[in-house]
Amino acid sequence: MNSISVVAGIWGNVWPYLVAVLLFLLLVVIHEFGHFIAAKALGVRVNEFSVGFGPKIFKKKWGETTYALGLVPFGGYCAMEGEDETSDDSRAFCNKKAWRRFIIVIMGAVFNILFGFVLIGIILAPEKQFATTTVSRFHENALSEETGLKTDDTIIKVDGRRIYTTYDLSYAFTNVTDGKIDITVKRDGEKKLLKDVTFATEKENGISYLGVDFYVYPKEKTVLSFVSQTAKTAVSYCAVIWRSLLDLISGKYGISAVSGPVGVTAAIGSVARQSLRNILPIMALIAINLGIMNLLPLPALDGGRLMFILFEMITGKPVPKTREAAIHAAGFIILILLMVLITAKDIYSLITG
Repeated sequence: MNSISVVAGIWGNVWPYLVAVLLFLLLVVIHEFGHFIAAKALGVRVNEFSVGFGPKIFKKKWGETTYALGLVPFGGYCAMEGEDETSDDSRAFCNKKAWRRFIIVIMGAVFNILFGFVLIGIILAPEKQFATTTVSRFHENALSEETGLKTDDTIIKVDGRRIYTTYDLSYAFTNVTDGKIDITVKRDGEKKLLKDVTFATEKENGISYLGVDFYVYPKEKTVLSFVSQTAKTAVSYCAVIWRSLLDLISGKYGISAVSGPVGVTAAIGSVARQSLRNILPIMALIAINLGIMNLLPLPALDGGRLMFILFEMITGKPVPKTREAAIHAAGFIILILLMVLITAKDIYSLITG
């Protein structure tokens, strides 16, 4: 009985992290499948499609492509003929027109973003109504009402940043130290800028938050409003990811605000313990984040490869393979060093609590 209790206790601690690992693997597989399906559709030979790395526990060839399952469930790849080297095969990646290569490379990120869109749809499907950004009423003695905000105001911008959903509002109300923000509203059919709208501030984990002191009108769920809300929420996720990146670059947030695979896995594991359904929003955000980050014009990322292909499309001349390979190799080394730094930070945070 004791041994069963020990095993059950270990499993109780381990299973949330296994869920996180499998979800990460799913995101990578979806990304690589985007490359795979585009390559097949555009006539490029795919030599191998693998889920996972390391020794193969399953391997079978169907047609021209070998499908494999690796022992280590971290990552995967779609190996195309002539992807990183020259080839005499007319169906090799390197011998296809630039526009075809561009589509194949970009489709990995596109599939991640589309998957995030699908997850958002699944999240919103059970809802009977959706929140708008139009103020319906205020808390008692609300500071925002005293400093300019009114009932029936539709919030369209906060400090110059476009607001699509309440998710945007949540992010816009984060890390505001003095409790004052500029809000652009639509009032009586006209846009109006409200300067220094004031809110009570709260602080958690070193980050300041504005306390929302108003309620918003709900919107009834219809097919049209469901599609609209799903699209708006996806746009909100993209916007928040982009703004977070800009805030990180500008120094608004430090390296402590960045998490790598270890930190994100720990976060997913923590959420999984509470409810598996609660994983969906964080997975949608990670999927869209993965897609957007992969499109950044940095060496070793898909965005970096797209820049080289775009240069070829504009000039009509490709960058020499040796030079492109050297740039990607340098970028890969920098990326690995950055990941090691972030992973070390995540592990330290977990150990120190």
